[in-house]
Amino acid sequence: MTSWQAIFLGLIQGLTEFLPISSSAHLRITSELIGAGDAGAAFTAITQLGTETAVVIYYRKKIGEILVAWFRALTGANGSDWRLRLGLGPMSGSVGVRHARPGISIGDPDAAMGWYIILGSIPIVVLGLLFQDYIETTLRNLWLTVAMLAVFGAVILWADRTARQERELDTLTPRSAITYGIAQSLALVPGVSRSGGTIAAGLFMGFKRGAAADYSFLLALPAVFGSGFYQLLKTVGEPIPEGAPGWNATIIATIVAGVVGYFVIVAFLKIVKRYSFAPFVYYRFALAAVVAVLLLTGTIDATGGVG
Repeated sequence: MTSWQAIFLGLIQGLTEFLPISSSAHLRITSELIGAGDAGAAFTAITQLGTETAVVIYYRKKIGEILVAWFRALTGANGSDWRLRLGLGPMSGSVGVRHARPGISIGDPDAAMGWYIILGSIPIVVLGLLFQDYIETTLRNLWLTVAMLAVFGAVILWADRTARQERELDTLTPRSAITYGIAQSLALVPGVSRSGGTIAAGLFMGFKRGAAADYSFLLALPAVFGSGFYQLLKTVGEPIPEGAPGWNATIIATIVAGVVGYFVIVAFLKIVKRYSFAPFVYYRFALAAVVAVLLLTGTIDATGGVG
């Protein structure tokens, strides 16, 4: 992979990671079209470190509040009762305790959010480890990507049109955190979209678009950083497989993805709070149709290589 191809793929990663259109699908498709072959699951995971760094920068204040509150609660600063260590139940001297739902009181929303992010990360970690070989091979077939672009486009449109949009993030519960986590794990298949899957799940559960998007970005941090660093550790010191991107190309793409991704976060959150997801869904349908035509005409190959 040349430096220019790496810059282009980094641009694609940064532009698509936070939109509900599947960045992994775009990397898989565009790397074929520019003659770089399938960049691979490792390249995708590592370049996502750049875009998730953009998330850390954008949400740095909120992430700091969550980490401090979670650690304080865990160490018993709010009280020794297990509920208080989980951020649940009113703290001593607290005012205006929030209620997630009848029977569950949130004394420290930021501490509870820390636990909900951990809880929501479990499904993708378990499934990612169990199906790693399939994720890196079988699930990267472009015909499957075409199907996922279309099918989950319809799911996102359905969620957007039927959503009540009543709930904020302070109404999260363990059940909704797990539901978000299961939706996120579907993004292991290129074409689903991490943000698309989790935001759609949030809309089905009645969360507002902005709240669903915020939690989607925060929830992705442990999984993406874990996957990215795992791939780094696995590949460092190993010979680069024939046709795979080299380290220079991967580093360039990661940096470009991070810079572009930050500005996409800013724009996307402004758009999503005011408008529907319909344009993104129609784009998914159009992309699926274009890729299907390219496959049928032999311009690109479903399993790698350019026609």
